[in-house]
Formats: sequence, structure tokens, C-alpha cells
Amino acid sequence: MAQPNEIKTPQHTPAMGGPTAEAPKKKSKGFTIALIVLVLVGGTFGASKYIHGLHHEETDDAQIDANISPVIPRASGYVTRVLVVDNQKVRKGDTLVILDNRNEQIQVEQAQAALIAAQSNLNVAEGNTSASKASVATYEANISTAEAQIEAAKVTLRRANQDYDRYANLIKDHTITQQQFEQAQATKESAERQLQVLTDQKNAAARQANAATSQSNATGQQISVANATIQQRQADLDNAKLNLSYTVITAPEDGRLSKVNVQIGQYLQAGQSLFSIVLDTNPWVVANFKETQLSKMRVGQRVIVHVDAYPGHDFEAKLTSFSPATGARFALLPPDNASGNFVKVVQRLPVKIEFTSDNQVVKDMRPGMNVDVDVIID
Repeated sequence: MAQPNEIKTPQHTPAMGGPTAEAPKKKSKGFTIALIVLVLVGGTFGASKYIHGLHHEETDDAQIDANISPVIPRASGYVTRVLVVDNQKVRKGDTLVILDNRNEQIQVEQAQAALIAAQSNLNVAEGNTSASKASVATYEANISTAEAQIEAAKVTLRRANQDYDRYANLIKDHTITQQQFEQAQATKESAERQLQVLTDQKNAAARQANAATSQSNATGQQISVANATIQQRQADLDNAKLNLSYTVITAPEDGRLSKVNVQIGQYLQAGQSLFSIVLDTNPWVVANFKETQLSKMRVGQRVIVHVDAYPGHDFEAKLTSFSPATGARFALLPPDNASGNFVKVVQRLPVKIEFTSDNQVVKDMRPGMNVDVDVIID
């Protein structure tokens, strides 16, 4: 029997196709569409990357490089003046640092004095040679005179001998007097003595001429020695002037200075590296590619360079050369895999890439800047 206060509430069953059944279907359809879009986008992106990889080799292990020239003094000395500052633009031949040059100046003066002394010795030797040559000429003239006189004396002696022989025959027949014979005999003896005297004079003149010739030869050798001494003293003077010029340190090329770590009063050693100059030549790129990327890379291929300092700018370049060895082989301590445990590591080979565009932006790039490199291997 039913209770009088009990009220029965009718139960409603949701009909097929109502709002509650349609909500899961809409969510499932939206998820499917999103998944399809993601797959298409991912596939497209992957396909484009795959196709790009077939025609390109890329690396971000690359930096800008340029010629850097060290400033090295050729002479030792104390710094008296520093005429440049950090990062300054300089031209070839500009004075950078001046050293104390008093010692080198004294060496130049000493070399000049030694050269003057050597030139004076040459003048003295030349004067002695001239005197010796004049003496030789005088003695040779005396010899010529003596020879002429000897020839005349020989004629006189021959005539005196003939007269003596004739008078000797005549005296036997008493055709001439004893006085005439004695006079002929005296004339003969006088001619003999005269010839002997002239012969002695000629011999003496010849000996003097020989002595003068030897003296002239000796003074000629002195001239040769004096000339050699002058050349040596001139070389010493040139060397002293060269050392003096080394006390002024100049820029070897056009460029921009690094940090100038030199102070007045500092003592510099010859060969000591002071600072560097980044030369005003076009920079280039050194990219380190993996050895597995090199199979299709060739010299002359076109390259696109992206510099971190210039975002959104594509720089045209070309591949110009490959390093003869990997970067690890040129390291200070190259790896030695002949002993111990071996772990194979992919090596990288430096590749030089030069810009084909010559503009101010390229010249303003600084060595060490990071770049991304894209080599087109078609």
C-alpha cells in the first residue's frame, strides 16, 4: 500500500543524438585536425631540411680572421715617448714608440771619426806613392844619362886604346918621343877610369831605382789596405746609423692597434713583442667542418656567410682552400692515440673562405667574430 505523502518523480532517459553525446565527437575531430596539421608542418619542415641538406653543408664553428702583425723592437733601450693609444688607426711608417738613443748616437759619432781617420791614412799613402813614383822616375832618368855617358866613355876609351897601340909601335922605332907615348898611355888610363866611374854611377842609380820601385810597391799595398779600411769604417758607420734608426719604432703596415701595453721608462728587449696591428686587409672566414662533411666540398664553391654582429645580412663568399691537417694536429699538445684507451672523435678540418664582396661592412669586421657558414655544394 502506498504512502499518502509519497510523490513519484518521473525519470527522464537522455535521447539518442542529444547535446551530451555530440561534445566528445567535436573534441575528437579538432584533435585529429591539429594532429594532421602538425604532421604536415613537421613533414614539410623535415622534407625541406632534407632537400636543403642534399645541396648545402653548414657549420657554426667558424670565426672571422685577418692579418695581424706584431710590433717588435729591433734594438734594446728605455722608452722615452709613446705616441699612440689603444685601438688607434695608424699608417705605415707612423712613429709608435721612441727609445733612448744617446748610446747609438755616440756610436755613430765614433764611426764617423774612424772613417775620417781612415780617409786621412789613404791620403798619406797616396802621397807616399806619388813621392816614390817621382823618385823612381828620377833614378830611371839618372840611369839613362849614365848609360849615354858610358857609351861616350867607351868611344873615348876605344880611341885611346888605338892611340896607345899605335904609339907603342912607334916608340919601338924611336919615331916618337917618350913624352908622347906616356901622354897616350895616360889618356888611355884616364878613359878606363872614366868608364869605370860611369859604370859605378849607373849601378848605383839602378840600385836606387830598385829601392824606389820596392817602396812604391809597398806604398801601393798601403793604398789597398787604406781603401779596405775605409770600406770597413763606412760599413761600421752604416751599421751605427741603422742601429740609431731602430730606436724609433714605426708601424710596419696600415692598420689598427691593439692594447698598447708600453709605458715611459720601461726597458724593452730587442725581439720583445709589444703589441699588434690588425692590418687593413680584407678579412676572411675560417670554418671548421666535420670530416664527414667534406666529401662534396670543393674549392671555388659559393658560400653564404651570416655574421652574428650583422643579423639578417647575407654575405657572399667562396671556398678558397682546405687546411693540410686537422685542427687537433696543429694543437700545442696534439692527441696521441697510440696508447691507452681510444675513443673515436669526429675531427674538424679548417677551411678558408674569402668574401667576394669588397665593401666597408666587410672591412669593419673584427677577427674573432662568430659566423655561420653555408656552403652550396651543387
